[in-house]
Amino acid sequence: MPEAPLTKAETGKLPLIDHLYHPTHDEISRQRLVSAMRKFVLTDMRGKMKSAYDMLEAPAFKARHGHTPRNGREADQAMAKNDVTHFYSSLRYNAQEMVWASVQEPVERALPDMISVARQAAATNPAGGSLTLDPTLEVPRYVSEIDVHLIPGCFHTEHTKDDVAQGAVTAFGGSVFAGGLSWRKDSKGRNGGVGESVAFYLKSKYPDFKPKRILDMGTSSGKNLFPYLDHFPDAEVHGIDVAAPLLRWGHAQAEAYGLPINFSQQNAAHSNFADQSFDLIVSSFFFHELPVKVTRQILAECKRLLRPGGFMFHMELPPHKDLDPFMNFFWDWDTLNNNEPAYTAFRSQNPTALCVEAGFKRENCYEITIPNRATFGDDKFARFIAGEIPAPEHGSGGWYNFGARA
Repeated sequence: MPEAPLTKAETGKLPLIDHLYHPTHDEISRQRLVSAMRKFVLTDMRGKMKSAYDMLEAPAFKARHGHTPRNGREADQAMAKNDVTHFYSSLRYNAQEMVWASVQEPVERALPDMISVARQAAATNPAGGSLTLDPTLEVPRYVSEIDVHLIPGCFHTEHTKDDVAQGAVTAFGGSVFAGGLSWRKDSKGRNGGVGESVAFYLKSKYPDFKPKRILDMGTSSGKNLFPYLDHFPDAEVHGIDVAAPLLRWGHAQAEAYGLPINFSQQNAAHSNFADQSFDLIVSSFFFHELPVKVTRQILAECKRLLRPGGFMFHMELPPHKDLDPFMNFFWDWDTLNNNEPAYTAFRSQNPTALCVEAGFKRENCYEITIPNRATFGDDKFARFIAGEIPAPEHGSGGWYNFGARA
């Protein structure tokens, strides 16, 4: 691939790498269609499946077995031959593939310029952040051997030198993925709703907590890390991931936005940071993509890295124990259909028990669903903090989190 000249290099300013992406009118229309399809599947079709379950399949299961489904596995058995379920699965699977296909062509057109900007960011670090890559790092098999989320090439594949393609496809595909679901957004319109909500919760609930160093594990391109600097501007912020294209993309974005974030290519199960290096360790949508044995290793690593009084906050899928059989059937769909084989195994765990096993005191562990700040509003968020109202359920305006305080 020929190298393009640095965009706007003569101005001395770093261009916004995401502004180099220019889908055509037809491509935008296609992306909006896919977003609308995903929203229809995850809201309307989910409701139709629940009606089919309540009115038809759960009673039929009870007639056959003497009891209604007791867990997600039995709910799956009950729904296995239901036409609504088949239609839902077909639409959802195809919509998932269409998400990534809808952004690939405009990413390919802009890729030479994007790579040039990422190189410029890595060479100059105008915001004061950094990018440290390790070409010898072995990408774990649970990433390298499957296309997680059906993303062609997964997160880590590099097609050319200094590649950012997978970062761009993941970022713009993520916008299509979440386009019809406003609760994924933060107050600035970015797909950083998780990070902003957790940061705002910590700052509101614990006003004396002022972390000096923050680590985001499995940071991807850092979208859920950016909001932490909005709320804790004096913190030194780090994001680690095994995928170099995501890190290059996230670093270029952060530098152009003036966010001094230190990105490094590391495996979260055994990082190179010193003991007690961080006051706050976070992650978003991370653990359900890992084998449970790796989850245990990473939680032990969090215990090693946290300073006394520090927080560990991991936004994740709610565990089986917290949901009814139908909702467990609904959430575990991804295990077999979205290239996320560890999904059900992770959700079958007790997150608090995992934290205790990692060395945290049980009384310092927590599981909490936090509202999405941008859609919930600050007045209601204050009432949530005060214990007056609950958060929306996970996946419908709320974010389930588990963790502990060191």
